[in-house]
Amino acid sequence: MNQQAEPFLKDAQELAELADFTQVHVSRPHESAHLHVTGRATYTDDIPVVAGTLHAALGLSQKAHARIVSISLDKVRATPGVVAVFTAADIPGHNDCAPIVKGDDPVLADGVVQYVGQPVFIVVATSHDTARRAARRAQIDYEELPAVLTAQQARAAQQSVIPPMKLARGDAGAKLARAPHRERGEMLLGGQEQFYLEGQIAYAVPKDDDGMHVWCSTQHPTEMQHLVAHVLNVASHNVLVECRRMGGGFGGKESQSGLFACCAALAAWKLLCPVKLRPDRDDDMMITGKRHDFHYTYDVGYDDDGVIEGVSVDMTSRCGFSADLSGPVMTRAVCHFDNAYWLPDVSIAGFCGKTNTQSNTAFRGFGGPQGAFAIEYIIDNVARSLGLDPLDVRRRNLYGKTERNQTPYGQIVEDNVLHELIGELEATSHYRARRAAVREFNARNDVLKKGIALTPVKFGIAFNVTHFNQAGALVHIYTDGSVLVNHGGTEMGQGLNTKVAQVVAHELGVRFSRVRVTATDTSKVANTSATAASTGSDLNGKAAQDAARQLRERLAAFAAERYGAGHVTPAAVRFANDSVVVGEAVVPFDEVIANAYLARVQLWSDGFYATPKLYWDQAKLQGRPFFYYSYGAAVSEVVIDTLTGEMRVLRADALHDVGASLNPALDIGQVEGGFIQGMGWLTTEELWWNDGGKLMTHAPSTYKIPTVNDMPPDFRVNLFRNRNAEDSIHRSKAVGEPPLLLPFSVFFAIRDAVSSVADYEVNPPLNAPATSEAILKAVGAVRAMRKPCAHAAQGVRR
Repeated sequence: MNQQAEPFLKDAQELAELADFTQVHVSRPHESAHLHVTGRATYTDDIPVVAGTLHAALGLSQKAHARIVSISLDKVRATPGVVAVFTAADIPGHNDCAPIVKGDDPVLADGVVQYVGQPVFIVVATSHDTARRAARRAQIDYEELPAVLTAQQARAAQQSVIPPMKLARGDAGAKLARAPHRERGEMLLGGQEQFYLEGQIAYAVPKDDDGMHVWCSTQHPTEMQHLVAHVLNVASHNVLVECRRMGGGFGGKESQSGLFACCAALAAWKLLCPVKLRPDRDDDMMITGKRHDFHYTYDVGYDDDGVIEGVSVDMTSRCGFSADLSGPVMTRAVCHFDNAYWLPDVSIAGFCGKTNTQSNTAFRGFGGPQGAFAIEYIIDNVARSLGLDPLDVRRRNLYGKTERNQTPYGQIVEDNVLHELIGELEATSHYRARRAAVREFNARNDVLKKGIALTPVKFGIAFNVTHFNQAGALVHIYTDGSVLVNHGGTEMGQGLNTKVAQVVAHELGVRFSRVRVTATDTSKVANTSATAASTGSDLNGKAAQDAARQLRERLAAFAAERYGAGHVTPAAVRFANDSVVVGEAVVPFDEVIANAYLARVQLWSDGFYATPKLYWDQAKLQGRPFFYYSYGAAVSEVVIDTLTGEMRVLRADALHDVGASLNPALDIGQVEGGFIQGMGWLTTEELWWNDGGKLMTHAPSTYKIPTVNDMPPDFRVNLFRNRNAEDSIHRSKAVGEPPLLLPFSVFFAIRDAVSSVADYEVNPPLNAPATSEAILKAVGAVRAMRKPCAHAAQGVRR
């Protein structure tokens, strides 16, 4: 058994193939694709329940802002099948699930309710349906209090969840006063429901000695661990949180999965039995926060060519009743107002309005889209006011390569590829010819109007809270040569585990099928950051690479000694194609592993990564919050019906920079998905609260996400050939959030079409989302604002 395996030799051609071995920069299917399509992928609700499992539901507030005068839960308890009911008084630890501002986000309302849908109590019953029915039987008397529902109302009342913030450079006021042209205005940008396919869910199982195992659909297992520990008043090591995969997250499961994990754990703790909490879609949408909607006022000064000389913007977000992640969201909005443009004299103010609505939270882009939307709207107005092509105005304001390249917050834009990327897209999309064709079409058609727009993206990559930019990983090699990986990131369908497995396979020189990535587990990799801010592959890929590199170096030293006969150094040993190359000898990988085990070589390692070069002063809003930037641009062509407001995207061309892509197939999929999700946000996904503060769009029947019928029939997505200037994982770039800004081109193409109603002489007062109703209203407004001389000249009927 201890006989040394004989190494064998390869010919020159085979050795060359070994040298060309790679498992990165190649397209591979998602590692769970075969499980997704066959229905065998295990999500939290699919985990076989332990005997004696009970089911929980939440009793929700029916008032936006009120004191609880009295509460009777007798009918709830009397419902057949109900085992227990818990309120805030039953919490042994802290009644709080706030991610940042501690104490402002109760797990269960205590004395005062602050929005319609706020959880007040937990019902535990023998079945899911029984618990839900019983929760509706509570009798609560309220003393209503004044409710603030919109961002504008919060601003007027000076009601905020955190102090206001302001970033300024130069003297915007003076430049505005002296500018040849000056324009003021305001606009609204709506919020967005994450609408993950798998809803919020948590399954808590008590363990011995005050332990608690929580399976939870979450982007941040470590935060769930901390929150559950605080609610139960136990140490973090008593709580294990596990997540194999999510059916989507989009930011909605970064902090807000905490309430569901805490409620399930509390019930399981009190009853000493397993408890599952899976709210129905309606309850999920009523309880959880969304993307922040924004209200803007702006003032811009510019010259005859559309070059911005001074600009100020005041952004107010609807945050909901608590801070949640609103502070970092507004910080990122402030830092992305510049988008792709050099703004020498600028003033940016951000106000986080406290309202009696769901506490808004993270959503793909995390404030970046809201910030960038404002400057794109302003530039669109500037171009139309001057009668110029918006693309020309955008080009004149772009960041430069070696000058005009510092952001308002002080970071130098060192890796700018905007000029080349936009130039390539302009040519491949035939933008100029199509714009002329659109104008010709509109001249010949009174009812249907077309529009076209090209918009760029510059998006910073890193958490804007510096200490979150770290990750850990474990890599184990078993004696048969198979590899097991665990890391701190979470898989939500984006392909993170696939990319991490590719990185490890490449580092160890083995085929992809040898590597398996296990569920994210707080007992394996501790103190992890959320899988958010588009950093999943950057952080966890680097950490896993570090662990695999240590193993490879350890094995190289062993192989050089065992098979090199003293003539080969460890640095010369190569790993490729499931083999270890030692000089001219080639040994199968699994044989090297088996012999290394017999030689007592450690076959597991931990890895760690911390993103370099980052620093940030939140008080001054200055520093280097981002490791690098991702870039992109898109051209969209739309047609609208001026009689109904209906809209259709006819064609979309997207060119996006992901550096040296780890997996082009996955990255193209992310660009496509981000584009459609962003298009939905800007066109169809409208959140509406009634005068009593109740969210009325709380189900698929009343909230319209894009469907396959909304896809552009001609949809062209390509990756820009580039290589990250920074030492990211194999010089790739993040792809999760930046593509969501590409469909700005859809919105501004709609504005282009609406403006054609008045011969492009009026800036349409179109807010987002540009629903059919909003488009029809904007068409009417543009017609009303049309210059009389233009009507006479064109002989247009009114």
